[in-house]
Amino acid sequence: MASVTFVTVSDQETIWLGRRLGSVLSKGDVVGLVGELGSGKTWFAKGLALGLGVHADMVVTSPSFTLVNEYEGKCPFFHMDLYRLDRLSDVQSIGLEEYLNDESIASIEWADRWPEILPEGTITVKLVIIDDHQREISISGQDPRALEIIRSFEQDKD
Repeated sequence: MASVTFVTVSDQETIWLGRRLGSVLSKGDVVGLVGELGSGKTWFAKGLALGLGVHADMVVTSPSFTLVNEYEGKCPFFHMDLYRLDRLSDVQSIGLEEYLNDESIASIEWADRWPEILPEGTITVKLVIIDDHQREISISGQDPRALEIIRSFEQDKD
C-alpha cells in the first residue's frame, strides 16, 4: 500500500487537490472517499468533477438523498453516497455494478462503510479534520493504477 498526504487550509485548496486527482483519472477508475461528516468529501468530489471536465457552472452536490449524481465531463462521472444505506442489500439494490464500469469514473462517499463492494483498484482518499479550515488528505492504494497516480503526486511534492 502506498500513499501520499497533503494538508489543505481551505475548501478551495481541497477542491484544487480533488481537481488535480480528477485530471489524471481514466475511464474505469474508482475513488473511495473516507472521512467523518464535515471533513470535505463533497468539496473534494467537486474538485474531481472539475478535473474531469465537468463544466464549472455545474453545481456538484452531495448525493446523500439521491444516492447517485451523474455528471458529464470527459466521460460519465458518478458521484455516490453510501451514508444512508444500512444493509449490504441496500447497497446492492442501487445497481452499483452498473456505475462501476470501464466507460465511466466514480467517486463513492463513505466508501469505508462497505469495503467489500469496492473494486480491487479503488483509490482511497481519506480526509481528516485538523481544525475548522485545515484537512489532512491522504491518497492511497495498492493497485498498479493507484500506484502510478500516487507517484505522480509524490513528484509534485518534490
